[in-house]
Formats: sequence, C-alpha cells, structure tokens
Amino acid sequence: MPLVAAAVCPHPPLLIPEIAGAAASELDDLRAACDAAVARLLDSEARTVLVIGAGDRGADLDSPFRGSFAPWGVPLEVRLGDHPDGLVGSDHLPLSLLVGAWLLGRRPPARIRGMSWRMTTVGATDPVETCAELGARLGPDQPWALLVMGDGSACRGEKAPGYADPRAEAYDETVARALADADGDALLGLDPALSTQLKVAGRAPWQVLAGAARAAGGRWRGELRYHAAPYGVGYLVANWERP
Repeated sequence: MPLVAAAVCPHPPLLIPEIAGAAASELDDLRAACDAAVARLLDSEARTVLVIGAGDRGADLDSPFRGSFAPWGVPLEVRLGDHPDGLVGSDHLPLSLLVGAWLLGRRPPARIRGMSWRMTTVGATDPVETCAELGARLGPDQPWALLVMGDGSACRGEKAPGYADPRAEAYDETVARALADADGDALLGLDPALSTQLKVAGRAPWQVLAGAARAAGGRWRGELRYHAAPYGVGYLVANWERP
C-alpha cells in the first residue's frame, strides 16, 4: 500500500518541557510546530504510522515500544502501542524514536485509538542508496504515514555543539527548500560525508523519506512549518501530502 503522508520533526531533548525546565518557553514555537505536523499526519488516511530515526544501525523494533528520558536527567517514561502482559517489545528507544513516541503520545487518546505503530532505525552513516532502498520497502499492507525524526546541522555558531562551520547554514537552507518543495531528489543529493562533518542527525532519515515518496510515485506537496537554529542546531518541521 502507498505512503499517504509524512511529517518531519527534530528530536532535541530540550523539546520535552520537563527536561528544559525554566527554559521550556524558548522552544514553544518549535513544540507547537511539531504538534501541528503530527496532528496533520494523523488527519491523513493512514492506518499505520511508522516512526523512522537514526541509530547505530538499521533495525525494525518490536512493539510495544518503551523508553525513558532518564539519561537526560528526567525519569519520564514514554510508551507507544499495546502492552499486554508478557509481551516484551522494545525498551531503551534511541533518542530519535523516543522523542517521536513522545510527540505521538501528546495526541488525545481518542485520536490515536485504533492506529497501529511501527518503529525503525536507519544507520546514521548508511549510504544514500541504502537509505533510499529502505524507504522503498517500508510500506505495510494498509495506507501508512511516516514520521521522520532528525536534526539539521549542529554547527550554527560558536556555542553550537559542533562549534561554527560556515557551511552549516547553507546546508540547512538546502534541506529547508527540499522539505518545502517536497523535493526528494534534493534530499537524496545530501552528501553523507559533509553531513557527518556538520553533525547532522537527520540526513539518513530524510533520505529514507525520499525513497519512500519516490516508491509511492505521484506528486507531493510540501509545507515547511519551522526552520531555525535556536541553540546552534538546525531544527526543521514539515509535512508532505498528496496535492
């Protein structure tokens, strides 16, 4: 069955108000954009939502999904999917999928009731072809949507995690245009080596999105909801839909 919709969100731990503490309001606009993107995703005809994010290697995780923000200083647990007794599922979600599950969990229970969930990691350093091929074969046997988790460059200033790199802003602008235009070819053109140098966490997941959209065929319409680098890291939020 074809991909019917996609949303792109970043996964900084500070997106979680309990972690951000007194600084939570600094990311109110980003949080609102992510909430709107996820709500739009769930308003599609999809019956399955697959969350994709970068990890140490590519893997399909088993439901139910569980994780905790304890490594980031707050013992906040996140769960997604049914949790029948005796079913182990996947614990210790990577940050990308953990934030994705947290965003989905912010929806009203009635809104997500009856949905099925999948979670998959793509290797952070996987080649472009591997990412695109993964996207092309992800589809389940019912209309599905893709929640794509990933940050842009982390080199947008002297206080950024990767310090200042003059190439970082142009890189993020390229991604922003590609997301706004639903341009999968532009996403597939992102260079893995440069992405690594700029500490980009979203390159591989974005290229999975491009592969999935290309495999689905037809035209896509993009909407860029957020593009800024409040802490020296590029954060981008977008939706892709059929016209």
